[in-house]
Amino acid sequence: MQRMLTNAGTVVREGVTPSLMAAPRGLKRTMVIVGDAMACVIATVIAIYLRLGYLPVPTRPLVFSVMFSAVLCLGVFALGNAYRVLFRYVGTSTVRMLARNVLIYAMPYAGVFTYYGINGVPRTLGLLQPAILLMVILTERMLIAQLLQQMGSERTSSDRPRVLIYGSGSAGRQLLMALRQSQEMIVVGFVDDDITLSGQTLDGLQVIRPAQLADVIAKKRVSDVLLAIPSATRKRRDDIIVDLRRFSVNVRTLPGMLDLVHGRVKVSDLHEVTIDDLLGRDRVAPDSMLLRRNVTGKVVLVTGAGGSIGSELCRQIIENAPASILLLDHSEFALYAIHRELSELVGQEGRNIEVVPLLGSVVDERMVNHVFGTWRPQLVFHAAAYKHVPLVEQNVVEAVRNNVIGTLRLTQAALCHGTAHVVLISTDKAVRPTSIMGTTKRLAEQVLQALATTQSQTCLSMVRFGNVLGSSGSVVPLFRAQAHAGGPVTITHREMTRYFMLIPEAAQLVIQAGAMAKGGEVFLLDMGEPVKIIDLAHSVIALSGLTVRDDANPDGDIEIREVGLRPGEKLYEELLIEDAAEASDHPLIMKASEAFISWERLEPELIQLQALIERNDEAALINALQALVPEFVGRRDAVASDVVRHPAMSG
Repeated sequence: MQRMLTNAGTVVREGVTPSLMAAPRGLKRTMVIVGDAMACVIATVIAIYLRLGYLPVPTRPLVFSVMFSAVLCLGVFALGNAYRVLFRYVGTSTVRMLARNVLIYAMPYAGVFTYYGINGVPRTLGLLQPAILLMVILTERMLIAQLLQQMGSERTSSDRPRVLIYGSGSAGRQLLMALRQSQEMIVVGFVDDDITLSGQTLDGLQVIRPAQLADVIAKKRVSDVLLAIPSATRKRRDDIIVDLRRFSVNVRTLPGMLDLVHGRVKVSDLHEVTIDDLLGRDRVAPDSMLLRRNVTGKVVLVTGAGGSIGSELCRQIIENAPASILLLDHSEFALYAIHRELSELVGQEGRNIEVVPLLGSVVDERMVNHVFGTWRPQLVFHAAAYKHVPLVEQNVVEAVRNNVIGTLRLTQAALCHGTAHVVLISTDKAVRPTSIMGTTKRLAEQVLQALATTQSQTCLSMVRFGNVLGSSGSVVPLFRAQAHAGGPVTITHREMTRYFMLIPEAAQLVIQAGAMAKGGEVFLLDMGEPVKIIDLAHSVIALSGLTVRDDANPDGDIEIREVGLRPGEKLYEELLIEDAAEASDHPLIMKASEAFISWERLEPELIQLQALIERNDEAALINALQALVPEFVGRRDAVASDVVRHPAMSG
């Protein structure tokens, strides 16, 4: 591996001959200044020849016209910052700057030789020479830029990745210019779907069709494909990424069009295409009025504030200017982390928002009532719950205590202290649950549904959605780690399917759903199309620049190994129990009306659950859950139930 040496701020690799690109900037500036002076001489000679039709013997006035041109030009260019630009790049901004400086130069030059006149010098020289000078200087600058780029390409070219830019529009051209300035990558061509551009040359590089990718990647040893299509729809970009998975290349993408508009296209803007880019759909802009309706100027309590969903809810709430935000979590470190983050955010932006950390659990009735009595929250987002399916299967008593009784305690405290809105964060695993976790969350939903019918002072609602990418326990970080470690990437079942959503989008939709609630609704978030976990594994491997090793490709890099369903897991998740939902005022939020147990029947059952918890009677608790949530499918029957509901998988 070549060792890096640093000398006077210049980085040189051993074994690579220093070139003009590695020369100090002062030397490059001197070279350009000399080139500009020579351009003045050439422009003056051409202008005299065009006026007279021949080149006369040099006289003192003619020599003066040349010397005056060089001194005036270099002086104007120095004052006009023409020697502070990057000389290896000539773009439209450089052309405008040079044209502006030459125009300033032309006024005194024409004044001396055309207006006043110098004996022995044609008066038209003052008009012809500046126009010719602009063309000569532009040619000179482009030749110098090409020389510098060629020298830079030769320098350490074997060490830099060779890349293709997918998209030959303005974003692709800006990216090319940024890469040529940075010298971090070698761009070998453009890829574009537009068949009319196929075979054409753009900035010296050939534009190819997607069908030619295989040959070009092999012949030009391409290691990366850079997506420069920020205005493309999510579906179009997904199709392109899926197509690129056939090749062992890394795929990176540019940020959104807003960054391009503000001129922030840099090599550092490129990021590797993550699985997030493949799973989503075109984002729907949030309704700012819904986001602010129940938040702005209000006291907001978030339980489970240190968790994945809870912490993102806190960030979104802060953006909508509450009077204060109460952070409740039983994990000291998680609470410390989110409190510090939000406090710094509030301080940096100079906002007058009180951030209050509250260490405790929602199952502590005395503590919960103290919080409500002291701080009087007007809006509550209840995200505190045990959610990891296999762990909850092994800890039934604590799961019921936290997920069911904790929700009951919190809701009763809200009713007692006149809280305006309570929003329960639920899960698709509550629909026909096969796990203790899903069953406890469905029972928690029923607690709010039942209590909503007993009063009208507090608006109780639930928001149900599927998996969020990046949350604790998400499969994507696990797959990445397994792929980078050399495999195998493990999946539980080839037919397992899940809904996915990005955490920020989910949090925004939760806040908006809560703002639309009237009381007792179960809101469902549109999660897009379900995704097979095995397809997710294939994508993670492909986007890591690796290939899957299987019977069809025994020489591949990473094996995908099926390890079997874990306790409580089911193959398919659903969002609806009654298979019917109605639209809301938001295109990604639906409402469901689902059956529940009345409060008169549910209250004594909850008292019985508390007694079973105190006795630590796990078997009796499971039986009680089965009675309260009759759609709860026993653990052993989970896969069979999925096959019945989704007969396509049985083949």
